[in-house]
Amino acid sequence: MALRFSDFVHDLRWQDLPPEVRNFARRWLLDLIGVAAGGSETQLSRIIRDHAAQQFGASTSSARMLFDGRALSPAGAALAGGMTIDALDAHDGHKLTKGHVGCGVLPALLALSEAEGRDEAEEFLTALVIGYEIGTRAGIALHASVPDYHTSGAWIAVAAAALGARTLELSTAHTREAIGIAEFHGPRSQMMRCIDHPTMLKDGSGWGAMAGVSAAYLARAGFTGAPALTVEAEAQSALWGDLGSHWRIFEQYFKHFPVCRWAQPSVQAALDLKAAHAIAPDQIERIEIISFHEAIRLAVRHPRSTEEAQYSTAFPVAAALARDGLGPAEVAQDSLSDPQINALADRIDFAESDAFNAAFPARRLAEVTLVLQDGRRLMSGPTEAGGDPETPTPDAKLREKYRAYAGPVLGSARSQAIETAVDGLGMGGALSTLLDLVLSPTRDQGSSAS
Repeated sequence: MALRFSDFVHDLRWQDLPPEVRNFARRWLLDLIGVAAGGSETQLSRIIRDHAAQQFGASTSSARMLFDGRALSPAGAALAGGMTIDALDAHDGHKLTKGHVGCGVLPALLALSEAEGRDEAEEFLTALVIGYEIGTRAGIALHASVPDYHTSGAWIAVAAAALGARTLELSTAHTREAIGIAEFHGPRSQMMRCIDHPTMLKDGSGWGAMAGVSAAYLARAGFTGAPALTVEAEAQSALWGDLGSHWRIFEQYFKHFPVCRWAQPSVQAALDLKAAHAIAPDQIERIEIISFHEAIRLAVRHPRSTEEAQYSTAFPVAAALARDGLGPAEVAQDSLSDPQINALADRIDFAESDAFNAAFPARRLAEVTLVLQDGRRLMSGPTEAGGDPETPTPDAKLREKYRAYAGPVLGSARSQAIETAVDGLGMGGALSTLLDLVLSPTRDQGSSAS
């Protein structure tokens, strides 16, 4: 393993982070917590938390599950937290990895911090930044070195192992083993299978967090791993040579809608047209969408589950047009039978664009045309989703989203307390306050309260 990698994992300190990096760490932390609160209400989250409680019992080093309160092993807490965030596809992501880092890094870090009694706020944020830097590079390296498109859990495992190595204060040699174990055991599952057949498998994020946390503890115990080629291969050396000087945390995009990023340009274009022309749903005779291949592969038109709704292009566009927006309620089970949404979904025609295909994944483009009953054709022109790193979403908009996701689940007082605690990290605020707020049960745990 390149010495630079190990140095970065173990030696980076709060004072080494530029102020903008610190701010982005808080930014993504708040957004992830809001998505986690929304995700905790899904059936996926309830099932995985109950499973983790049954199969990953508490040990001498225990951690509470995110928005659950039950204590179990750090690996189990990371699994449940990663899948809870991933249950609602509204968390940050990265264009070139075609996936996500934060949704697995945060629950792994929460589990490791509580299990190992690490309660320093500045250290927590520094480690979160390390997770983003390692995970993003590992994802880019994996895509560059293998032909299959793997789920995000594959590179989340490497990032989580790096955080485990730092938290457990592993030697350089043991860190190398941890990264090797994590890369080998990380879930290299084929992402397009879940695109074509959307289920609770989602993006493998929780499994990657679990594999990475386990890898660190295994390495500490003397377990050995194969060299991690995404880190050690000569062909990938340039990716790792700029650690600490080029901050890839800035490259993450912000999601305005709780659906796959590939569908979001179409949703944005449809909402732009609706707002510009004050179009009512019953005025629309047909919807024409031109986009890139992967967006059109999100082919579920009438979803039977929230997972199918989140991995669809037609349904979110129809829901956004019917309801003047797209939030957690629009992809929840109660909305799937809405007759107006489903009628609009039936009126959508899709076509691929060679130009949009060539631009992917660096750019994700769509063009929407609303054909009205009166014969008018309203065209959006090529559109990208909001929140890309080139045009960062204003802080006020991010906080508005956080409150919309967290408030209905946690209540306004607890939601505000979390927001205040996140703002205070690295500014004198106590990490223990935040941990208690996000690791305690929600006000309505359902079956998971047992």
